[in-house]
Amino acid sequence: EDFLNLIFKAMMKDSLNSSHPVSSAVQSSEQIEEMFDALSYIKGASLLLMLKHYLTKDVFQAGIEVYLHNHNYGTAQSDDLWDSMNEITSGTLDVKKMMKTWIVHKGFPLVTVVRKGKIISVQQEKFLYRVEPENWTSDASYLWHIPLTYITNRCNFTHCTNAYLLDQKSGT
Repeated sequence: EDFLNLIFKAMMKDSLNSSHPVSSAVQSSEQIEEMFDALSYIKGASLLLMLKHYLTKDVFQAGIEVYLHNHNYGTAQSDDLWDSMNEITSGTLDVKKMMKTWIVHKGFPLVTVVRKGKIISVQQEKFLYRVEPENWTSDASYLWHIPLTYITNRCNFTHCTNAYLLDQKSGT
């Protein structure tokens, strides 16, 4: 419950146009300090949980082990973690491409789901809680690679989760 409260608090901050990406280029030590705030840590943790759920616990764990082994007593960048995950997925999913859409954009998407009979349509757009005119920028180009999971009525609730990667503005 405490973690959920932290996530919702971070999402509230991230839904403002004055938010910042989890990862960005920095030019000064002041910018480095600004990047390491609660929003970055909580959003980062949420993104890792999302990735773990999408890849499955075992695949995610294997990717973390490869990452730790490859960078033992060394330095690393965020791409190094995604590259380690790509090693484990063996090209079936470009984890780096997917996760870049989450860490280089500020904010998060709102996914609208519409069902018409057996057809499910999904659409994404940037969610903004409140537009602050002094900080407003156009976000029309924002596009996330959103892992969606779902179950159908043919499910026996043991291994019934299906996955769909929404990597366009809309999908069916």
